Amino acid sequence: MTDQTPAQYTGPRRVLSGIQASGALHLGNYLGALKRFVEMQDAGAPCYLFVADMHAITVWQDPDKLTAQTREIAAAYLAAGLDPEKSVIFPQSAVPAHAELAWIFNCTARLGWLDRMTQFKEKSGKHKERSSVGLYTYPVLQAADILLYKATEVPVGEDQKQHLELTRDIAQKFNNDFGVPDFFPLPEPMIQGPATRVMSLRDGSAKMSKSDPSDLSRINLTDDADTIANKIKKAKSDMDVLPSEVDGLEGRQEAKNLVAIYAALSGMTREAVLAEFGGQGFGAFKPKLSELAVESMAPVTERMRRLLNDPAEIDRVLSKGAAQAREVAQPVVEDVKKIVGFWQG
Repeated sequence: MTDQTPAQYTGPRRVLSGIQASGALHLGNYLGALKRFVEMQDAGAPCYLFVADMHAITVWQDPDKLTAQTREIAAAYLAAGLDPEKSVIFPQSAVPAHAELAWIFNCTARLGWLDRMTQFKEKSGKHKERSSVGLYTYPVLQAADILLYKATEVPVGEDQKQHLELTRDIAQKFNNDFGVPDFFPLPEPMIQGPATRVMSLRDGSAKMSKSDPSDLSRINLTDDADTIANKIKKAKSDMDVLPSEVDGLEGRQEAKNLVAIYAALSGMTREAVLAEFGGQGFGAFKPKLSELAVESMAPVTERMRRLLNDPAEIDRVLSKGAAQAREVAQPVVEDVKKIVGFWQG
């Protein structure tokens, strides 16, 4: 990896993130991503938020469902409170420069860097030779996603932090190799809040996931109020009362998860939640959490269902966002081509 001291990037602030178009979203996506996106938007951050349909096909996606899944992610963005007048919302594949820059970065990144990516090892399992090349080079495309817009900040979960470090390495190596020390920024991770990693309601040691066969393991963004309340009621807990201090949650994965969810939905710290509920059992805590979850999520899930019944409106937002994204991305990739030495007609 490169070891030269990077020049100070002086370009504008930009925040970029995306969610894969690979299935239904849930509470973990809302608390770990969507809610954060809205907070950044409302604080005035210039946000570029894409639907990662190119990343989605690193594993097989039914072509008949992929378009619908793309619209579903976009609907979740809008239902959560993202405003297309303030943020740029677009499908990744609608901006060809993503793929163009990814190829150039494939020739910048080193094989050893990708060999160290733990997520590929986790997703490919024991049969990595059967995985797509795209799954292996996924982090390089992710670097292109970020640097194409010269993003300075990227909201990431802990499981994506390694990919952002790779992005920084690629940016620095490109800048150094071609003598353009401040061309690409070295984006900073934004990891915030008490519930950036929401765990399963059935197993506090496993991340909440749309791929879990049990629907009781997650709260979907299309669940109605009664379903949300029922899932909280049935969420796995333990027999002990809640502690008064955060240290008392150690070794109690389900308790830790439910407290973190309450904290994230309420905007409180975990310390404040335990100060209020310490000494109480889950028979008292779960109804309060259920009430809070319904109050917080029911308006989002209602907007989500309404938007999914109006695909033309979703397409209008995506089309507008794609045009805005191309306007920013194309000059960057053209500059990169000149820097690399590609023929300019």
